[in-house]
Formats: sequence, C-alpha cells, structure tokens
Amino acid sequence: MYDWLLGGKDNFASDREACDELLRIAPSTRELAVINRLYLKRVVHWLASNGIRQFLDHGSGLPTQDNVHQVAQRVDEKCNVIYVDNDPVVLAHGRAALDENERTAVIQADMRDTEGIFAHPDTRQLLDLNEPVAALFVSVLHCIPDSDDPWGLVRRVVDRLPSGSYVVVCQLASDDQAVRESVTEFMRETTGGTWGRVRSFDEVNRYFEGLELVDEPTDVSLWQPDSDVSPRQATQEWIEYGALARKP
Repeated sequence: MYDWLLGGKDNFASDREACDELLRIAPSTRELAVINRLYLKRVVHWLASNGIRQFLDHGSGLPTQDNVHQVAQRVDEKCNVIYVDNDPVVLAHGRAALDENERTAVIQADMRDTEGIFAHPDTRQLLDLNEPVAALFVSVLHCIPDSDDPWGLVRRVVDRLPSGSYVVVCQLASDDQAVRESVTEFMRETTGGTWGRVRSFDEVNRYFEGLELVDEPTDVSLWQPDSDVSPRQATQEWIEYGALARKP
C-alpha cells in the first residue's frame, strides 16, 4: 500500500483497492506517505551529517527511491545500514538491490524480536555497539498492537545501544477519537487483524521517556523542512507525528 501511495510499481490489486478505500476515509493518506518519505530522508541526512555512521531501520518495507543507505552514504560512504522487515518479498527485493553494497544488509525478522535482531550475524558484522547507532522506527509502530507493547519495544532497543545513540520515532496519530477508531478499524480489517492502531499525541510522546529530545515532537512535515515549498500536511484528520531523540 505504501509503495502504491508513493507512485511505485511493487504492489498488487488488493493493495490498490485498499488504498482507494483508505483515501475515502482519510483523503490525506497519499500526502502523508510522501511527507513521511521526505522526513526519513531529512532525518537520516541530519544524523549522518552529525557523525552517525550506523543505522538500524525497523520495518523498512520494499526498497524505493532514496533508501536510508543511499541518503547516509552520500554523506559518508562508510555508513553501515541494517534493514529489518518480516516480509519475505522485502527480503528478496532488498537483497537483490543491495547485493553489491557490502555496508548494507536486509534481515528477515519481526521487529519485535529485538534479541534475534541484535544476535543476527549481519547485525554483529555491521554494527559496532561500542559506537553510536541510529535506531529508526519511521511510520511502523502503528502496526504494533498495544498487547505487544510498542513502548517496551523501543525501550528494549534503546537499552542495547551505547550512549550517544539516536532514536527516530514517528507514527500515525490523531487527537480525534473518531478518526483514530475509524482508521484503526479499517486497517485491522484490511490486514486480517495484524495491525496496531492510530494513537494520540500523548501516547506517541511516551516513546521518548528517558531520552533527550533534539526537538519537541511534531507533525513530521514541520521538522526542519528543506525549503518553504516543502510539502506540509494540509488536512488534519491524522498526521505522522514524532521526534528525534538522543540516548544520554
């Protein structure tokens, strides 16, 4: 669905049909997808420009234009990137796309399996946990239900990272209860129950407990925009909301 919203070709008829219905419920959905991708590029560029050379991208999805490794390695070709996704299609596409890049790897794993991810041979080879790492949770935590404790997931990852590491978290959020419930119900039906929910702003803020915020949590379209004409969220039924934070 995300690929189709970005204008990609790695999608199926069922994805397109679901997107049509989602756009009916929340017309800004396509705009959100574009805003989210641009935010990912800006925040990865910021991190690489501020000395981060290791990235762990949770729920990376299918490769598309300007992936994390491409943005980071334009700043420094020695940046290492681990992509984590539980979809075997992502694994196949990712490995084919990254076959010639020895500083990147795609791990097929559930992003909730923190122990397995950090114990994976590719992670052990590419990430030096004596040096800062940027852990990315960009537009994925709304896929995790409350019963699986997405806040605990973020804390488990942070606990394994050295001081000076960064965490990027944003997810779909709204303070309108009716919007939260309608979109969440639709996505749960569409995914056969394998989805979390749209959360309130206060609930997203909980991800950053114990961390040093670089900036206050916000609509990600407003975070250090490239220019005055950078896309902004035009409607407010839901937004991508989050922040960049540092581990003390």
